[in-house]
Amino acid sequence: MAKVFSGVQPSGKLHLGNYLGAFRQWIDLQSTHEAMYCIVDLHAVTVPYDPKTLPQRTFETAVDLLSIGLDPKKITLFVQSQVHEHAELAWLLGTITPLGELERMTQFKDKSHGKAKGTALTGLLTYPVLMAADILLYKADVVPVGEDQLQHIELARKIARKFNNQFGMTFPEPRPHLMKPLRIMSLEDPEKKMSKSDSEKGYIALSDEPSMIEKKIKAMPSATAGGGSVMTPGVENIFALMREFIDVATVEQYIEQERKGTIQYGEVKRVLAEAIADSLAPFREKRAKLLKRKGTVADILGDGAKKARKQAEETLAEVKEKMGIV
Repeated sequence: MAKVFSGVQPSGKLHLGNYLGAFRQWIDLQSTHEAMYCIVDLHAVTVPYDPKTLPQRTFETAVDLLSIGLDPKKITLFVQSQVHEHAELAWLLGTITPLGELERMTQFKDKSHGKAKGTALTGLLTYPVLMAADILLYKADVVPVGEDQLQHIELARKIARKFNNQFGMTFPEPRPHLMKPLRIMSLEDPEKKMSKSDSEKGYIALSDEPSMIEKKIKAMPSATAGGGSVMTPGVENIFALMREFIDVATVEQYIEQERKGTIQYGEVKRVLAEAIADSLAPFREKRAKLLKRKGTVADILGDGAKKARKQAEETLAEVKEKMGIV
C-alpha cells in the first residue's frame, strides 16, 4: 500500500465544512492506503492560543476524528508533540531550506504585511518546514490537501529533492492528493468559507445538537433574486448543503420552485436542518461515549505515537548518518 499522511490542528470544534471538504476523504483513504493521521499541536502554537485549553482541544480533536469513522485498527493516529523527531527533523531540513522560499509562502505573506510587518513570529515563517518534516519523516507517498495547501506540498517536494541531491537518496517526493474541491460557505456570510475562526453562528459543529442545527439553518440568508436562473450567494449556500444531505429528486423539486419564485424557504430550512441532524446522529452518539472513555482515547493515541515513533526514529537516524551527525 502507498502511505498517506495528513494532519489537523486542534484549533476548535470540527465543523461540517471540515468533514465534507477533508475528513470524509480521510475515511476513504484509510481503506486503500497505509494511513497516518496526526493532531499537529506544534503547528497550533504558531499563533496566539490559550495553553490552558490546548490539552482539552487536542483530546476533543482526537475524539472527533474517531467519531467520524476513522478506525484505529486501520490507521495510525497520534499527537505530533509526542514524537519529538518531528521537531528535530524540521531543524535539520531548515538548514537546507532557502529563506526566500519561506518568505514567498502565501500564508506568511498574508499574515506579515502592513502593520504586522517586522513583528511576524519565526514559527509562522518556518511552519512549512515543520510541515515538510511531518510528511518526510514517514516517507509518505501521498498527502491529501486542498488547493490552498498545494504550495506547501511543492515546498516539501523541493526540500526532499534537495536533500536527496546533497546527501543521497533518502526521501520519496510526496504527491498531493487533491481533495474534492468542495467549499462550504459560512452560514452568516455566504461569500466567506465556513471557518472555526468565525462566530459559532457561522458554522455547524459536528457535535451540535439538532435544536442548535435548526437554529443556525433557520438564520441562514435566503433572500432570493425574484426567481429565474440567478441565485443569491445565500440561496446557493442552502442548495450546496442540500445536495450533500438530501436526495437529488427532492433538491431538483426545490430548484424548480426557486426558478418559479414559489419556494418557501421556511420549509426548505426545516427539511435541511432535519437531514443534517439525522446524518450527524451517529457521530454525536459515538462522540458522547468516547468523551466518557478518556482512557480508551489515550490508549489509542499512545499506541499511535509508539508506532509512529518507531518509523520516525529510523528515518531520523538515517538522516543524521547521511548528514554526518553522530
